[in-house]
Amino acid sequence: MKTISLKQSALATLAAATTLALGFCSPILPAQAQAGPSPERGKQLYESRCVACHSVDANRVGPAHQGVFGRKAGSAPDYAYSTALASSRIVWTRANLLAWLAGPENLIPGQAMNYSLGDAKERDDVVAYLASLPAAKVAR
Repeated sequence: MKTISLKQSALATLAAATTLALGFCSPILPAQAQAGPSPERGKQLYESRCVACHSVDANRVGPAHQGVFGRKAGSAPDYAYSTALASSRIVWTRANLLAWLAGPENLIPGQAMNYSLGDAKERDDVVAYLASLPAAKVAR
């Protein structure tokens, strides 16, 4: 039978207590929650939540989204925007798109979009997808 000293026993107890304490301080999250924004998941969300009104490359009920990053809000060609959106001074950055998807009316009062994404991870993913799109094609 192996015997351990009082010092070894105390060290083992301290190590176990430290491991247990760190476990409570560091919650284990699902891999998806730990991962950054996913353009692939954003595309799936876009196709299931946004295409009723939007398209990447054509205006529908809402404007086309290709090249939305860096574009002034209310400035996509050949789309009839609300006065509020057309006169806003917003440029579509990551932060502005996240705020828009969280609550369009909070960002630009009087705008016409009455849909939002309540889940922050879904907003992150959709914005990552929009950021992955190539710049809009320029008509010649």
